Amino acid sequence: MIGIYDNEMKLEFTSKSSNEAFARITVAAFASQLDPTIEELADIKTAVSEAVTNCIIHGYENTIGIVKVECKLKDNWIEIQISDSGKGIEDIELAKKPLYTTKANLERSGMGFTIMESFMDEMKVESIPEMGTKVTMKKYISTEQVNNEKVEEQSKLKEGI
Repeated sequence: MIGIYDNEMKLEFTSKSSNEAFARITVAAFASQLDPTIEELADIKTAVSEAVTNCIIHGYENTIGIVKVECKLKDNWIEIQISDSGKGIEDIELAKKPLYTTKANLERSGMGFTIMESFMDEMKVESIPEMGTKVTMKKYISTEQVNNEKVEEQSKLKEGI
């Protein structure tokens, strides 16, 4: 619903590994509106990279499908939803366990969800077998920067700039 958030964007692309960097950079550029630190931006990029890679490697396996990325900004946080319409996850809790992988033959580390959880402030995984998976992540950006921006804006308004 438009109006609840300060800004939002949607992105769709084919599940080709070459698009993972595109998604990561696009989300980082969108998140930059919140003036995150370099570390916060790196956290977001890493989590997005893991989620998109999961869609490509696990969701669609050896087929091509669509990966969807939705980002919403509000106050000092960004919410990122990354979803596919692929094969889904049978057991989400098992899939979230560190080092669990269904693709050991591809040298997958089984750390994707663990990395997403550690780099983001909130993470939720929803999946229906044969219908797809949606990962929703939220990152709060340092409030000191947001507060400094608001003080500067208020000062400019008072000065008539």
